Amino acid sequence: MPLKLPDNLPAIEILKNEHIFVMNDLRASMQDIRPLKILILNLMPLKITTETDLIRLLSNSPLQVEIEFLALSSHSPKNTPIEHLIQFYIKFSKIKNSFYDGMIITGAPVELLPFSEVKYWDELTRIFDWARTHVTSTFYICWAAQAAMHHFYGIEKYPLEKKLFGVFRHTINDPAYPLFRGFDDEFYAPHSRHTTVNADEIRQCPDLKILSESDEAGVYIVSSRGGREFYVTGHSEYSPLTLHNEYVRDLKKGLTSVELPKNYYRNDDPQQPPLVRWRSHANLLYINWLNYFVYQATPFNLSEIQQLGDL
Repeated sequence: MPLKLPDNLPAIEILKNEHIFVMNDLRASMQDIRPLKILILNLMPLKITTETDLIRLLSNSPLQVEIEFLALSSHSPKNTPIEHLIQFYIKFSKIKNSFYDGMIITGAPVELLPFSEVKYWDELTRIFDWARTHVTSTFYICWAAQAAMHHFYGIEKYPLEKKLFGVFRHTINDPAYPLFRGFDDEFYAPHSRHTTVNADEIRQCPDLKILSESDEAGVYIVSSRGGREFYVTGHSEYSPLTLHNEYVRDLKKGLTSVELPKNYYRNDDPQQPPLVRWRSHANLLYINWLNYFVYQATPFNLSEIQQLGDL
């Protein structure tokens, strides 16, 4: 996919080295097509890493995609240079009257807090509500998935006895669903979280549909509004070393509860490289979302998104 990204974004050089096609504004303007406009609200602490991970997954399609990054006004990240945020991120007040084909909202390291105690909860839920009338399809990841299901449908999150950490096997409840075109019967995806949602509680909500689950990791993908919203509790976007870096970070903090990420290192030996077995699933997941629920569903005139019903 030709990606239209902000000039000088750090991810660009990494992606070019991986032979991912990135174009500047001038070249993009010479193509007589309307690119898909994708907005990313990046709540992860290591923003540059998350930017690169998500852009990499949005790159495997012939569609042209224009990406913008959104930052909250009520939260100042501590792990990203302020210069990076000023140069590459926009505030909600600047885009609240705009429309987007798709939106991705990432997880955040606040999952053990009650939702109402998250200091940016009010601003975040305003963005959730705005997306329903200004975005064709929204993709919520990890904590954002829990937060959005709670906001829209009252689904609770529950603390786990220990951190769910590793790469887990999943199955598909509806193999004919377009999001799973090309998937195997079983596939793997990373998880890294301290809380979970209850499958029975979700099934009692007629507006929610559980699409994929795991015996070990629980509910994985939930949809609502016919695919205008997806809630993904894991991290299919993770790069090969992300779980390793989290594991080493927690060890350095001296956390006594740190366990080896499951099904991750070869022979469960952290001195050996990870066995990456979620990359194909991750690419298919994002390609299918872009194709079937963004590109094929979005109106050419973006302002008409306000008239869209459930897909």
